[in-house]
Amino acid sequence: MLKQEDITKGVCPYDQLYIYYLSGRANTDKALMGKDFIGNWVEDGFSFLFFSSSSDQTVKGLLDKQADVTLLDRYSMPYHEWLGEKPEPFHIGHFTVSPPWDQADSFYLHNFGANHILLDPGVVFGTGTHPTTRDCLELLELAVKKKGVDRVLDLGCGTGLLSLAAATMRCSKILAVDFNALAVKTTLNNIRLNGFDQKILAVQGLAQDMISIRADLLIANIHFEIMEQIIASPGFLDKKQFILSGLLKTQARKVADMLADLPVTILEKRSQQDVWHTFYGKVI
Repeated sequence: MLKQEDITKGVCPYDQLYIYYLSGRANTDKALMGKDFIGNWVEDGFSFLFFSSSSDQTVKGLLDKQADVTLLDRYSMPYHEWLGEKPEPFHIGHFTVSPPWDQADSFYLHNFGANHILLDPGVVFGTGTHPTTRDCLELLELAVKKKGVDRVLDLGCGTGLLSLAAATMRCSKILAVDFNALAVKTTLNNIRLNGFDQKILAVQGLAQDMISIRADLLIANIHFEIMEQIIASPGFLDKKQFILSGLLKTQARKVADMLADLPVTILEKRSQQDVWHTFYGKVI
């Protein structure tokens, strides 16, 4: 994760990534993995270990201790290739988002008065430029401007950007949830970078298990299969407002049908090039 000296130097700490693809759930101890260890992405019984330098010997030591884990492949690539883009400052609505190592003063001057968010995506996807994230940011701003939004439930938080945005809008009780442990770790790092420790709590868990938690606003930019379970849960109707995103066209139609059978009103529906769809609504 990003160190304070990297912010001061204006240096991206992830110039080149060294990725080790393992079969099994690798148990990693930061102290034993070395200073260049970035994180462990675990999913579906596989582990991806990320380092900022070649770490063959470190990984070999881990494999020697864990007989049920095997090395399948190793990769090396520039950081921007892994993310699919180079993290750069961008502006949307009243939000200005930038990586901590690239806080361009000239960029901020053109957006004076914006809510500034430092976002270190690490190796987790979600720099904020995806169409669904941009729609969520704009609709979040619209939702929070209405009275009575203080508690926010962010399901599938990823890097934590939407939770951070809610905190800049003076929401004071925000729960950020993701099933992936590395995503939660990344969100926690971004909470620290922005000084929102008293406003945002990030936890690992299943979104469908968290839907009953009290909130004024639900944000779910998440897989469709999970979205279906969220909407079908009784806890969905306990929320005052909701933003549902990450939906392709056919998925959006199914969500629209589900919402039509519930006591809710769709306040706005957005579509980006008729590919990605987002719903903003309220419970009646």
